[in-house]
Amino acid sequence: MLKTILTSLVSAALLAAAPAWADPAPARDNMSHALAVTGVVETPLTLKVADLRQLPPANGGKIAVTRHNGDKAETITSYKGVLLRDILDKAVLDAPGHNDVKKLAIIATATDGYAVVFSWGELYNSPAGEGVIVYYEKNGKALDDNDGEIALISAKDIRTGPRHVKWLNGIEVRKLVE
Repeated sequence: MLKTILTSLVSAALLAAAPAWADPAPARDNMSHALAVTGVVETPLTLKVADLRQLPPANGGKIAVTRHNGDKAETITSYKGVLLRDILDKAVLDAPGHNDVKKLAIIATATDGYAVVFSWGELYNSPAGEGVIVYYEKNGKALDDNDGEIALISAKDIRTGPRHVKWLNGIEVRKLVE
């Protein structure tokens, strides 16, 4: 009898706890609804997709998004957005001295905390800058929950995945050295 009661109590306790094991935590809303441009800029900006559409367009064709180890994560057939450089030009980098721009780092951050870094030289003084695009359409459609409303890709990187920022919501310009 005691064994039956103990078995019933243990079974009841396990059943009560089962939902915590069985149900994953609710999905976090990573959607990016706006892009804040902050830091060492003369004009901090908050840009929504409609604002990005007013800037000079940058389009890309088929690109494989590859992980750091070279594995393919996905293939994007087309994307539409704006060069990161054009967004920075709209915010106007606050670098009055001749060499000040050479000391700037640009950090792109996602709603989930993921962040990547670019140098001024990379964006403005190398071919790589032509491929760093803040995009709002992929494969002919507006971005969805998988990417956020706004994302970024560095299309000229050899491995595009490490600097592919889904759910992009921040661009911060920092001066690294005096």
